[in-house]
Amino acid sequence: MTQSLHPAAKKGFSVAAALYQQVRPNYPAEISLWLKQHLHLGVTDTLVDLGTGTGKFLPYLKPISTQLIAVDPIAEMLQQLSQVHPDISVIQAPSHAIPLPEKSVKAVFCAQSFHWFATHETLAEIQRILQPNGYLVLIWNQRDIQTNWVKALADTLSTLEGDTPRYHSGLWKKAFEQQTWFELEQQTTFKQLHHGTVEQVVSKRLLSTSFIAARPEAEQYKLKLQFEQTVFELTGKQAQDEIDFPYTTFVYVFKKITEK
Repeated sequence: MTQSLHPAAKKGFSVAAALYQQVRPNYPAEISLWLKQHLHLGVTDTLVDLGTGTGKFLPYLKPISTQLIAVDPIAEMLQQLSQVHPDISVIQAPSHAIPLPEKSVKAVFCAQSFHWFATHETLAEIQRILQPNGYLVLIWNQRDIQTNWVKALADTLSTLEGDTPRYHSGLWKKAFEQQTWFELEQQTTFKQLHHGTVEQVVSKRLLSTSFIAARPEAEQYKLKLQFEQTVFELTGKQAQDEIDFPYTTFVYVFKKITEK
């Protein structure tokens, strides 16, 4: 069965591509060196950023290799990417039908994306394009809910997400059950702070969430005010005050199992 794009992703990311690029947090600076060292990647290795979106993870792959390919099914996201990274090869394609030759890629990276296409069909396609002993690397930035106002915001979001695929549900792990293509080799976490105004790094950031961006503008505006009110009640900070939004970055490295 050919997988289809979830409606929240199709609509939300299409209409909010520019906002996504502007307000989504970056990744920890040290992640680039960690990946290069632990995956033993070279400057000529072909690397694929799958589900690249607007290319937020590309700056962390550029120091590793000159052979980068960005893949995403949503044209509006790729348009934003090309404005920022005109030097990167771009392919508009779904995760289960990547138009690349067999065994041509050293590593596939899914940053903030694998939960959207976590199926056996996708894993089969990734293992097809990966070289023997190649890597599949999954990365997610997650809000650190140990902070009280972040937990309050997360509780509000949980009432809105419906059946939208999310990292924290853990359902993406089911794709790795009953398959013989990949084994988890290592995992790690990083901590970082997303600094900016409350409006920029909290309310607008949350508006870029797929299932919120897909809602009518009037409803989005009400949610924006609600997010800012939550932060004000718990921190005393208003929309234009600066704040640090804490994140934990989760990294999972899967290695392709080579047939003997």
